Amino acid sequence: MTFFKSLFSATAIAATFIAASASAQTYPERSITMVVPFAAGGPTDTVARLVAESMSKDLGQQVLVENVGGAGGTLGAGRVASSEPDGYTILLHHIGMATSASLYRKLAYDPLNAFDYVGLVTDVPMTIVARKDFEPTDLKGLVDYVKANKDTVTVANAGIGAASHLCGMLFMSQIETPLVTVPYKGTGPAMTDLLGGQVDIMCDQTTNTTKQIQGGTIKAYAVTSADRLPVLPDVPTAAEGGLNDFQVGIWHGVYTPKGTPAEAIEKLNASLKKALKDENVVARFAELGTAPSPDSDVTSAALKAKLEGEIARWKPVIEAAGQYAD
Repeated sequence: MTFFKSLFSATAIAATFIAASASAQTYPERSITMVVPFAAGGPTDTVARLVAESMSKDLGQQVLVENVGGAGGTLGAGRVASSEPDGYTILLHHIGMATSASLYRKLAYDPLNAFDYVGLVTDVPMTIVARKDFEPTDLKGLVDYVKANKDTVTVANAGIGAASHLCGMLFMSQIETPLVTVPYKGTGPAMTDLLGGQVDIMCDQTTNTTKQIQGGTIKAYAVTSADRLPVLPDVPTAAEGGLNDFQVGIWHGVYTPKGTPAEAIEKLNASLKKALKDENVVARFAELGTAPSPDSDVTSAALKAKLEGEIARWKPVIEAAGQYAD
């Protein structure tokens, strides 16, 4: 009897292994959900939908974008962290994956250890912008003005953990001047009030500000990249305006729940690399003031190293600002 039990057990294990191997070889067999931890229509959502559309064509299955906003991106990230690690739920998140480690005193997941890594997607430059009738005419003038009027100048952001919040904190840290911050529930309403003149300045991604800058509906003072952007050639860099250490980009990466089969991660990685070479993706990214990550960055190792480095970089900035969330 013991012999037959052992034989049955061995057969069952072998069958499970064969089934798992076959499943890995045929992955994906159904649609994949790409969770974006922010509202639809925002800059990260724009990046995700372009990538998801291209990956769908390559994988032969739909990559469906699902927006799970709230709590600075931590709700959506937590949703993926607790999902079945089968390759059918993935996460496209930005720099907030790193800053959440310091911004939030309590997280339902460990940003470094709750995920497997697929690769980096893009590094979006930021812009320092203001309502179109704001008095300063250049970045030096802006810094002088806000320092002299720190109790009345208002800085909009899309909520704690949003790219605009992080960039705003870095700006205040750089000029050593705390300003009146006005948080919104998303990039859309923050931009609406900036356009309407209800708030004074904002620091946000080119994917959200380029069209407004080109249309003259907001005033641009600087881009945070090392060089001027082809899509905004008349906007100087922060360094040109006197902020020498103000280079910041909102990088994006793709993650899966910890324990996802290596074969699934490899297929997702290969598909992501193809998507970032897609002519439509490259062209649309360029229109938004950014570019796809090179192959050398579209790797598990590169994304993990980026996350580790950025957690260390932002921790002192967040602690100095004292802006935490429960």
